[in-house]
Amino acid sequence: METSKQAVASDTETQDVAEPSRRSFLRGSSLMAGAVVSGATLATFAAHSARANGNHHEKNRDHGWDNDFDGWRSEYGEVRPVPDQNGNHILALPKGFQYVTFSAIGDRMSDGNIVPRAHDGMTCFEWRGSVVRLIRNHEVRTGPGAFQDPSTFSMGGPARTRYDALGVGGTVTLDFDLKRKKVLREFVSLNGTIVNCSGGLAWRNSGWITSEESVAGPAQGWGEKHGYNFLVPVMAQSAVPAVPIKWMGRFAHEASVADARGYLYETEDAGNTSGFYRAIPHRPDSLLRGGKLEMLAIKGSPQSDLTTSQNVGARLPVEWVSIEDADPDLENGALSCFRQGFDKGGAFFNRLEGVFIGLDGRSVYFVSTSGGDSRYGQLWHYIPADGKLNKTDQLVLVFESPNGSVLDSPDNICITPRGGILFCEDDASGDGDGHPLAPGFSDVNRLIGMGGLGEPFEFAVNLLNESEFAGACFSPDGSTLFVNLFGGSSAGSGMTCAIWGPWARGPL
Repeated sequence: METSKQAVASDTETQDVAEPSRRSFLRGSSLMAGAVVSGATLATFAAHSARANGNHHEKNRDHGWDNDFDGWRSEYGEVRPVPDQNGNHILALPKGFQYVTFSAIGDRMSDGNIVPRAHDGMTCFEWRGSVVRLIRNHEVRTGPGAFQDPSTFSMGGPARTRYDALGVGGTVTLDFDLKRKKVLREFVSLNGTIVNCSGGLAWRNSGWITSEESVAGPAQGWGEKHGYNFLVPVMAQSAVPAVPIKWMGRFAHEASVADARGYLYETEDAGNTSGFYRAIPHRPDSLLRGGKLEMLAIKGSPQSDLTTSQNVGARLPVEWVSIEDADPDLENGALSCFRQGFDKGGAFFNRLEGVFIGLDGRSVYFVSTSGGDSRYGQLWHYIPADGKLNKTDQLVLVFESPNGSVLDSPDNICITPRGGILFCEDDASGDGDGHPLAPGFSDVNRLIGMGGLGEPFEFAVNLLNESEFAGACFSPDGSTLFVNLFGGSSAGSGMTCAIWGPWARGPL
């Protein structure tokens, strides 16, 4: 995430107003429990892709947006600067929406620690009454042991719970009152890890799986090997011992999420040698008891290159190949998880990042941040076999961005309670695309929504700085959207936002 521009630059060298009655995007993309993408929805996506690819690169000389593409507008109406509770214009939002900001980098938390830098993946749980519980990742990339320097804003917390005594990343848990619109408590809930990028909900909402996006180890100055997933129980009231779930694989994790069966789906962010993985636990309620790791492959097309030249709506038959050594000794030449799967025919993508379980509880949506012919991002849908409408597992390219005005480098994604989708941009293209509402900034990041029309629309713009949006998630009652501004190295440059307003006016 924080290094995404460098990753895109180097990946070639190393081999993400609708009517309330309109069917929502995700409900309209499935047929009964089988979750087969419908022809109507795919036709809409295909038509949009063709339209956007046609004559939409000509820029307005005065404003810098496409003359005939309406992507600057929202299905909720045009966005405009809106002040937070302190009068600061941090976000641009549609009319009627409000927000508060909280838990900024450098703030003091309830447990006495400082809010770390690099606000990233996040989820929201039901808690008590009007209070919800957030668990948030911090993708800290400072050097080993840099938490000893307060100016780095690395993860604090007790030394006894750290996985790696030198680890600088981890998670923060926050209790937020929806009625009072304020944080009641926040504390370090996991520490001693590094580069905690995103993650996902554990089985039956039992906790948050936080994922390390680095396989660094002692050779890079760390005290332990990294590249693992860790579980943060939702009920934790203080920092829990950080225990790596090694059977789920050692690789550059982006996100991991469990479906209704307890199967876990994982994305890898490693340039254009990124795989999509499935981890099947022996016991879904006890991830430390082991399981088996597999990598997605396309039947009849071994080692498929899914980075470019793909057709929206095409149904690709899926099979899974086993990863025999899920915790490879990379330092001594063992084959990586990706290489093991690739050698058996596994498919590869360009920077897999956000992943989310569909409303059916079984199918999976995930994004390739730099995938597609224009390298502006793809949205994929994995559909497990149901024995009825689809006899075999399938993979469908649902949408591919033709240019940065439409969608530029989707990262985290969120399936909304009403069945829409939100993409968090992490502008990795480096194309210098500005925004009329954020003068002076290049590579401006936005929240892009998608509903029943099948066309992306702008919902929010970061007016504070050029950092990415991350961690979008809704409160269980659907009233409040939480999202992070990743931030930089200075106090106040990153924070969490709570947004509420007339959701029923549109598809989110």
